[in-house]
Amino acid sequence: MTKLVLGVDPGTAVTGYGVVALDGRTVTLLECGVIRTDAKDPLPSRLQNIHDGVSALITRHRPDTVAVEDVFYARNVRTTIVLGHARGVILLAAQQAGLAIREYPPAEIKKAITGKGAATKEQVQFMVARLLRLKHAPEPADASDGVAAALCACLATTLPTLSSIASSPRASR
Repeated sequence: MTKLVLGVDPGTAVTGYGVVALDGRTVTLLECGVIRTDAKDPLPSRLQNIHDGVSALITRHRPDTVAVEDVFYARNVRTTIVLGHARGVILLAAQQAGLAIREYPPAEIKKAITGKGAATKEQVQFMVARLLRLKHAPEPADASDGVAAALCACLATTLPTLSSIASSPRASR
């Protein structure tokens, strides 16, 4: 059974996204890109554009899960708060559609994709391309980060958990 995951890297200027299909252990990239807003527009207008863009992606692809990068704590408190607003409208769009929502800290996404929680954007792009067998990494980096969030959710659902290992027939031998 194929599961679709929409990964989102929130931002008020550029929100990256990626839609992947998980079929068993095979992951395929369906679409990736960015939702851009105009810095001259008032914040409420920009948030509506992000919400409308994510809602359109949900309508077009009908994903089972939305994976959203969690807030990182920027040096500038205002930046962190505004990023929280962008995450809020993304979470709202997913909740309104009745989808499963997964939230991952940036370091967890980087570690799942590259093996290093402090990986650079370039390292994430490189590994996204390798994992999906793409000739080139998704551009811009925000789109690649959205794909990475989706891949993180896929990896989390395909890896065994401690409870599933403990309850397996092999564990009782």
